[in-house]
Parts: sequence; structure tokens; C-alpha cells
Amino acid sequence: MTGVNRRSVLAAAVAGAAGLTGLGALPAGAAGRARAAGGRVVVYYQTQYADDDYVSPLGLTEHATGATHVIVAAVHLNDVGGPHPPVTVNDDPPEAEKYAPMWRDLDALRAAGVPVLAMVGGAAQGSFTRLDNEFDTYYPLLRDFLREYRLDGADLDVEEDMSQEGITRLVDALRADFGDGFLLTLAPVGTALSGGGNLSGFDYERLYRDRGDAISWFNAQFYNGWGSMESTASYDAVVERGLIPPEKVVAGVLTDPANGGSGYVELPRLTATLGELVGKHPGFGGVDGWEFFNAQPGGRAEPWKWAAEVSAALRG
Repeated sequence: MTGVNRRSVLAAAVAGAAGLTGLGALPAGAAGRARAAGGRVVVYYQTQYADDDYVSPLGLTEHATGATHVIVAAVHLNDVGGPHPPVTVNDDPPEAEKYAPMWRDLDALRAAGVPVLAMVGGAAQGSFTRLDNEFDTYYPLLRDFLREYRLDGADLDVEEDMSQEGITRLVDALRADFGDGFLLTLAPVGTALSGGGNLSGFDYERLYRDRGDAISWFNAQFYNGWGSMESTASYDAVVERGLIPPEKVVAGVLTDPANGGSGYVELPRLTATLGELVGKHPGFGGVDGWEFFNAQPGGRAEPWKWAAEVSAALRG
């Protein structure tokens, strides 16, 4: 996919400059059991084609990796009446023939007990500005997409200015329309949860105070200058503020140095940090990886191995 769709490309640039019950949704209990096994292992799945070869996510279940959730990326809301379809997954409409094997495989993951969420937004800006300023036009497009493709949740990756009122309205609408079993996550940069820099415009701590019960968890990005998983320090800084509990903070990392501007942590160091976090923070929320197709140590041939390695670290 084109580079503009890569999550946190903007984050890397800014950091450098700065130094349903929806249709088909899994029951809430199924998602809860996945979490209870010892911490979430969340895999972002954006590159569905690498060098024109389809990348299937089914290795995550075929090899019993312990992956608990998959997030397909990235959903964009485009100008109604503009040159692009109003809803796209990366660069193409979700119904494009190229995505037929992806939707088939995602359904198979869900049947195997792995909830599938859709990441909205990311580095390609505009979706949340539209939701903020023209909610009645653009929210129904997002709602209907989530229903049509039987997604178990939405991951809101807001990398543009959005008002506090706008994000609260969006959270309220998704929770009202899809019910308590729907997974609703957000993907802030790590420092946005520890009193530091933020890419989203609104205050995440205020959002959590106001709507914490509606938020399933945060996929906090601890890379590209917004934190690190070389040690537990960045994660500790979030928990020590005393507002957001560890069970609602998933540590986001890069799975390959090529997937972000900076902050890749070699797997032996990462798994050691994860083991320390499990010991320090009862209920530790888990880890998410950006992204699947080239994840180390298996690389493009066996990208599922990343999930197996970090799952083993979480479970001792």
C-alpha cells in the first residue's frame, strides 16, 4: 500500500521535529476470555499485498500463536462526491475484488475465536476532521461499514486535530449503536497517556475520566519518539499517573525496523520488557504489533512467529 496509509508516519515526522452488539459480533465473554489468558496479543494487519502477493493472516491461528485480536487497517472516510469512494480500506473500496480473500480469512479468524477490529484513520488525515465537523454525513458511513463487514470493534487512530466534544460524540455513538460487546479502542501515542505530547488535539485523560467505561483499551504507541519498550519506563509513566489502569493499556511496538521512523526494539529485549511488565503490573494489558506482514523473527515468510514469541513472553 502507499506510504501515506502507514500508521504513525506523521507521528514519526512530528517526533523527529520535536527531538454489534453489531451484526456478527463475538459475545463480550469471548473477547474477555481471550484477554484473561495472560494479556492481549494484538496484531495490526494493513499490508494485505506485498509485491503483489496476498498476505494471509491465517498463520496466526493455524500455528496457535496466542494472538488474541487482529486489527485490519486502515479505514478512511473520504469526501462525499469527491474523486474517491466515500469509504476505503487503504486505497481501495472495501468491496474491491482484491479484498475478497482478506474478508474470507478474517471471517475464519473470527470463527476461530479471534475478534477482528477495524482501524480508522492513521497517518492519512481527514477522517476525523470529517467526523468532527460533519458528523451526520460521515458517521453513518462508518457505522454501516462496520455492520456490513461484521467487525467486532473499531480502533480509533486519531492523528489529526479533533475536538473533545467530537471524540466524545463518536465514542457515545459507537457504543450506543453496537452495544457492550463491541470492542472500542483508541491508539494514542504513548506520551498522550502520561502527560506529554499528543497528536489528536483532544485530552485522552479527560476522555477516560468522562467515558472510561465505554473504552475497551488503548493501543498506546511506544515508538517513533513517543515512548520506548527498551525498558518498562514509558509504560510505568502511564500507570503511575493513577488514572488509567494497566489492564486498559496495551503496549504498541514495531514488529520490524522498516515499519516506523524509529523505536524498533529487538525481540529478546522486547520479550524481557514484557516479562517485567507482567510482573510489575497485575492485569498488564498486553502488546500490539505494527504490523503483521513482515514481523520479525519470521519476516515475510513466517510473520506469525512474532505473535508466538510475545505470547510466550506474556505467559511466562
